[in-house]
Amino acid sequence: MYFKRLTAVLALAASAAAAGNIAPRDGWAVHETSKTYEQLIQDVRTAAKAEGMGVVTQAGPTKAAAARGITIPGNRVIGLFNNDFAVKILALSTAAMIEAPVRIYVTEEADGSATLAYKLPSFVFAPYAGEGGEELVNLAAQLDRRFALIAERARK
Repeated sequence: MYFKRLTAVLALAASAAAAGNIAPRDGWAVHETSKTYEQLIQDVRTAAKAEGMGVVTQAGPTKAAAARGITIPGNRVIGLFNNDFAVKILALSTAAMIEAPVRIYVTEEADGSATLAYKLPSFVFAPYAGEGGEELVNLAAQLDRRFALIAERARK
């Protein structure tokens, strides 16, 4: 019985350690940086503003976990959008607005660096293309470009 528990604990620890980096996946942009977690968060906010996007939401478990005495790597989800895109998308598909704001995910890595990742807006809004048509596809492509510029600025 002892060895089964030990094996389970070791397997859990290994999976937690492996959960650190975000692997590339379909529909995502993943950018490793040499920046610290806090610096990358600040640089995402600054880049978003420079590209005409507002920080609409922010959430992450790191500080709440720390308040409970649990230390986890930094994790912050930053929702970005602007009213111009919101009004245009809403006119094309009421249902598509459930996806706004589009989120950027900043994670802290074991070496102290941080990763910036996000689902491509074209991927996020793809399920609504039948309803929103070519105009929605074009708006999502514009958002793809805007998010790529935000990521580029934030990584510099």
